[in-house]
Amino acid sequence: MTFEPDNSFESGVVIRVIGVGGGGNNAVNRMIAANIRGVEFVAVNTDRQALRKSDASTQMVIGEKITRGFGAGANPEIGARSAEESIDEIKKVLQGADMVFVTAGMGGGTGTGAAPIVARVAHEMGILTIGIITKPFSFEGKRRMEQAERGIKELRQYVDSLVIIPNEKLKEVSDTRITLGNAFEIADDVLRRGVQSISELINVPGYINLDFADVTSVMKNAGYAHMGVGGATGADKAELAAKAAISSPLLETSIHGARGILISVTASHDVGLEEVELASSLISQQAHPDANVIWGLAFDDNLDDEIRVTIIATGFENKEESAVPPASATSVSAVKDSPFAARSSFQAPAAPAPVMEAELVTEPEEALAQEPIAPVVEEVPAAPAAQEAPAVHAPKYDTAGEDSSISEDDFDTIMSIFKNRARRDRR
Repeated sequence: MTFEPDNSFESGVVIRVIGVGGGGNNAVNRMIAANIRGVEFVAVNTDRQALRKSDASTQMVIGEKITRGFGAGANPEIGARSAEESIDEIKKVLQGADMVFVTAGMGGGTGTGAAPIVARVAHEMGILTIGIITKPFSFEGKRRMEQAERGIKELRQYVDSLVIIPNEKLKEVSDTRITLGNAFEIADDVLRRGVQSISELINVPGYINLDFADVTSVMKNAGYAHMGVGGATGADKAELAAKAAISSPLLETSIHGARGILISVTASHDVGLEEVELASSLISQQAHPDANVIWGLAFDDNLDDEIRVTIIATGFENKEESAVPPASATSVSAVKDSPFAARSSFQAPAAPAPVMEAELVTEPEEALAQEPIAPVVEEVPAAPAAQEAPAVHAPKYDTAGEDSSISEDDFDTIMSIFKNRARRDRR
């Protein structure tokens, strides 16, 4: 059995995607290239030059008084302050939206610091706010991962649902060999798929469309969410795609504990209704018995014989911490104005050893203020760990000592230099 969509369908729902920082801007470009329908795109950055590469119809430079348009320098506190400086402009681009996706690559300066501010404004305006972000690859360094985890905790306070894509796990789900050249492209594409799978349930004509209330019932005040993706071809493609989505490494816990599940099935027009129903049934059987399971179908004739299944699972009970491991002993909530100000690494980036000490000691300022433990404080600079702190951060190519991570372009350039040196050494 095949079926035709209702082409007269119009949802009337205003959906906007706000890409924050370099990672968010790149993800927005990929979404635009994929021709996601019924969605408005906004690119936000502190780096004016980087913003020129954006294909978004609305582009916004934030924090020009602070950064002069030169970027946040991998400092989330500057990213947060930049967003606060441009709060009125942020409100304007959010005005009139029913649903907002805030997307960013966490770990850098603008995305990590500004994304929570954008989400806070959207939440205060009563907009259904979905965060969909990535965590860094392991090669990006320890410090970048710790910044990402603190940023995720801050963002979580202001979104209805938060979908986290651990880049490191993309190695397990990608059909393409991950290289330095395509690693971030694959991450951007997963962000694109997450946004597209949700928005198309509402906006794209299909055999089964969901209204905004359906999506809201699953995503509103739902906490951490998990995304699983699967695809297959052949006679048993529906079953195989559903099982692949259920067991996807991107799902950091079993979907059995989920109280809400969105199922997005994408296939060509000649897909059988029984195939779609089979995929939905297999997923529903794995969910919590009382779960609110809703699903929809979108068409893409470019898929030919392939069927794709995306799961967004929400409403986990007492499992939020499993989605985001604790970053460090330093409490994010201890600093009211900015969660990133608690880290002295943002205040004195040129001194790597004190930075490491600030990461490991929960209350360094109080310790320095107490005379009885003065010998301990004197001993810290001479300790081997303090001398090796830069290596712990993995700043392999960081001569300035300002950041333990590097951009994708810088990484490619550096690797090229090392390869050329290796060739000369072999001559």
